[in-house]
Amino acid sequence: MSYGALVRRLLLAVALGGAVVTALVLGVVFLVVADGQSVLGIDPQVWVVIAPALGAGLAALVALAVLRVIDGRRGRGLTFITHQIETIREGGGALPRTNVGLTDIDATTQAIARLAGELARQRALDRDFAADASHQLRTPLTALLMRLEEIAETDDLEVIRDEAAVAVTQVERLSGVVDTLRSRTQEGGEIPEISLDSVLAGLQREYQPAFTAAHRTMRVDGPPGLAVRCAPMDLAQILQSLIENSLAHGDGRVTITMRGSIGSVVVEVQDEGEGVPTTIAPHIFERSVTSSGSGLGLGLARQLAERNGGRLELVQAQPAVFTVFLSGPGRR
Repeated sequence: MSYGALVRRLLLAVALGGAVVTALVLGVVFLVVADGQSVLGIDPQVWVVIAPALGAGLAALVALAVLRVIDGRRGRGLTFITHQIETIREGGGALPRTNVGLTDIDATTQAIARLAGELARQRALDRDFAADASHQLRTPLTALLMRLEEIAETDDLEVIRDEAAVAVTQVERLSGVVDTLRSRTQEGGEIPEISLDSVLAGLQREYQPAFTAAHRTMRVDGPPGLAVRCAPMDLAQILQSLIENSLAHGDGRVTITMRGSIGSVVVEVQDEGEGVPTTIAPHIFERSVTSSGSGLGLGLARQLAERNGGRLELVQAQPAVFTVFLSGPGRR
């Protein structure tokens, strides 16, 4: 019910109430007049004149009291709406809702509170997307810069040719990262079957300079010819996040072990470092965890694995062993 309609109904009720009060007062006055007695020292004939005014006055007092209550509730509702709009403008979320008992005001406050909650969630998603994009783009850009520096420092045409080929691959991956971020919430569709060997071979070439500079090595073990069902760029980013994690926070040799069974493929990534502290291990894939080998990369890698029907788990904390479970040929 709108405020105007409520006031109209109130005034109608007050008018009817005033009429009833006036009728009762007049009835009493007429009885008194019929007996010829005075009331409160006032002549009965005078009561006939003042009775309607008295009834109308009582009705008006009741109306003013009710209107004051309604205006107070309406004022509280409008104050909440004003504060909520200011909170939204400052980037805040929904305030605790205030119900004042007026249908139109309560409906408006609830709608604004819902809007505030939706805007707060969208802001959080935008911040997460910006952080994810920064993290996912930084790694391929850094690797590409390293390749270009290698090219700039050599006169060997064969080395230049090899480094340029890898740089082209990294540019293609960078483009794939952008496409992945753009469509990260896309669901459904056919998941392609790809060669695991080709993805790992590309990552080995790409990370060779980084491992050489850190005086570390990377080794791939497992039977050749394994295929998995996963988007190529997604698989590359999953394994890239695990390699980056081991390179940045682990120690010694990084070993990638792959094995397959009927309808499934498992890829393990481990190093010879101290591993993940027990206090952090249960939260390793959470966005808020940012030390000792965790961070945005692992959380994104898990999302990508799940989007392709797989899983990414920390199966051992010390030393750290991350395992990717993916569907193999013949499974959809």
